[in-house]
Amino acid sequence: MADMTDRTDQGFDYLPRAAAGVGAAFARPKWIAGACVVALTALGWLALALMTAANNDVFAAVCRPDTGALTASSVAITALMWAAMVLAMMLPSAAPMILTYAEIADTAARKNETIVSPLTLAAGYTVIWLGFAALATVAQLALSGAALLDSGIAASSDLFAGAIFIAAGLYQFSALKHACLRQCQNPFPFFFTNWATTPRGVFRLGVEQGLFCLGCCWAMMLVMFAVGVMNIVWMAGLGIVMTAEKMGTGKWFTHAVGVALLLAGAGFVLSGFAAHWPGHGI
Repeated sequence: MADMTDRTDQGFDYLPRAAAGVGAAFARPKWIAGACVVALTALGWLALALMTAANNDVFAAVCRPDTGALTASSVAITALMWAAMVLAMMLPSAAPMILTYAEIADTAARKNETIVSPLTLAAGYTVIWLGFAALATVAQLALSGAALLDSGIAASSDLFAGAIFIAAGLYQFSALKHACLRQCQNPFPFFFTNWATTPRGVFRLGVEQGLFCLGCCWAMMLVMFAVGVMNIVWMAGLGIVMTAEKMGTGKWFTHAVGVALLLAGAGFVLSGFAAHWPGHGI
């Protein structure tokens, strides 16, 4: 992606009106970053809405192939579904990081320094989460083949669902979680220390920020396997929680989410044991 140099102080009167409008827009990286996040997030939610509105029987048959019936179409549709999910759920939580870069770039551009578009940063970040989507696709197909996911693409047993919730809850208290979350909550020092002025360098910054985000949120994303991969309500709820975490809510919020996940997991486990308790249903 081409570098950009701010010329708003000089104006764009020497260009045709249409070209001048484009030039003025691209001289303001912060606006580009915001539009990028909004557009890609909307695209992700639109894709999920279309998938949900499609024929459920056909979609389910493709996304939950029987063992030995794996096809290219099942892999492709499952991968597209997860790609849409990560765009819809993770880009809003990346907005503070992208806008922080854009604000620094905007300041540099106003000094006539050469900068790189925030879209390059967003591309590096997105690559990491698309990689997660690919791994989640493999995991979903493997779990489906092992009969650990039911017809709703959710955990087929309360014990399995409980294990996922408990693992996600415990991770909320881990040192790795908090180390990655600190980077996500305050990206300014990272950008200030590692500032780059080439597309390759800015793309690398996006990749590194994506890795911090992945380290912060991967366990919570796996909760979708417990509640249903296409559960729109849980997608929105988890997306809001992960975004709130990165807005600097403090450890108390992260720990509160961890406690809630642990309690939910314990409830699933108890329900699973109760279902198999001797004399149940008598």
